[in-house]
Amino acid sequence: MSDQDAQSRLAAPEPDVSDSAERRCIQRFLAMRRGEPWFWVVIDGERIPLRDISVDGFAITAEAPPAAGEAFDFVLHREGVPDQIRGRAQSVNFIAPVSQAGCRYLELKGDGMERLRDWLIALVIMNASVRISEKDAAAIVAGPSLI
Repeated sequence: MSDQDAQSRLAAPEPDVSDSAERRCIQRFLAMRRGEPWFWVVIDGERIPLRDISVDGFAITAEAPPAAGEAFDFVLHREGVPDQIRGRAQSVNFIAPVSQAGCRYLELKGDGMERLRDWLIALVIMNASVRISEKDAAAIVAGPSLI
């Protein structure tokens, strides 16, 4: 690879928020339990049910990308559970025909990443149709996308 090729790869533009291509390579999970929203995000004081969630980010129903594609603060929580995860995220894609915005985490505060992994492991175990160990659930959470 030439120096010019390397420089052009490093200078690649940021993704356009209107681009609808899937960006997450890690497994994502429907943010539902027993057919009801189980994961929520609060953005600018508005509580919004998540469509899906992963260790990389989340998707929500939205008429436009949150914060017009700029970084924004958020709080994640689970239905009926008092703990929260705070952080900053950015919309990385927007699919207008289905009103969906995909957001990636820029920062999870404190032990947010560890707590998020625990939440997702619990979700996998609760929703599994067969008995599954915590170790297997953790491998699913950390593994590549199956979708």
